[in-house]
Amino acid sequence: MTSEMPISPTRASTLSQNLTSVLSRISSASPTRTTPPRLVAVSKLKPANDIIALHAPPNSHLHFGENYLQELLQKASLLPREIRWHFIGALQTNKCRPLSEQVGNLWCVESVDTAKKADELDKGRGRLWEKEGEERWKGERLRICVQVNTSGETEKSGVEPGDAVSLCRHVREQCPRLRLLGLMTIGAIARSRGAVEGKENEDFVTLRDVRDGVVKELGMEESELELSMGMSEDFESAIRCGSDEVRVGSTIFGERPAKQDAKIKDEVDEAKN
Repeated sequence: MTSEMPISPTRASTLSQNLTSVLSRISSASPTRTTPPRLVAVSKLKPANDIIALHAPPNSHLHFGENYLQELLQKASLLPREIRWHFIGALQTNKCRPLSEQVGNLWCVESVDTAKKADELDKGRGRLWEKEGEERWKGERLRICVQVNTSGETEKSGVEPGDAVSLCRHVREQCPRLRLLGLMTIGAIARSRGAVEGKENEDFVTLRDVRDGVVKELGMEESELELSMGMSEDFESAIRCGSDEVRVGSTIFGERPAKQDAKIKDEVDEAKN
């Protein structure tokens, strides 16, 4: 299937340069860390050809993020199973079960903000285990990030900071096929733009404080609960605040098309370009 997707050498070169630049900036922002923060390349509304260009050697990038269920289902069916998909978009409860059941290489769902969604993801993963054989998935639970609304913006999803402990406890104690990986936030970009040199974005500080409260209440080590925060415009600031994972899209892939114009697979043969 992947052989049927032509990749423009010019486009592949541009993507590779962009990815290398972001990875370099991540490394520069985390000079004292043994392991640099994970980079999720957010490929929503971009064709599968772009993903293949970055997944193939010499880049061999593994972690890609998608926002829409149907788009992820289509891309996952076309692309190598080695890819580690992250679902990072707003998630309806009724879409949780098919998401975790139908995408076997779904590595993490980062936008869980209710116990009901966690339960449905757990059930979907259970169905997958039944179909493919539980032994195949032994020890490989679906990773979950609890999304926290740190900015208080009504249009954004996420639990209130004070409710994060109870949801994290639910995932750990009531969802045997899920693994609580960390906390995620989409901070107010104005706060990152307005943060002066030496001052931290208050949304990132809030998520860090929430993490401290969760690990204390649940008897966890700080290293057991990751922070997923930072996007194209503020990932370096997020790393300096302790982010373990950044989600970068347009800086790697360029501006996105309108949703109605997006293509799952670019059919135009640009291999000679």
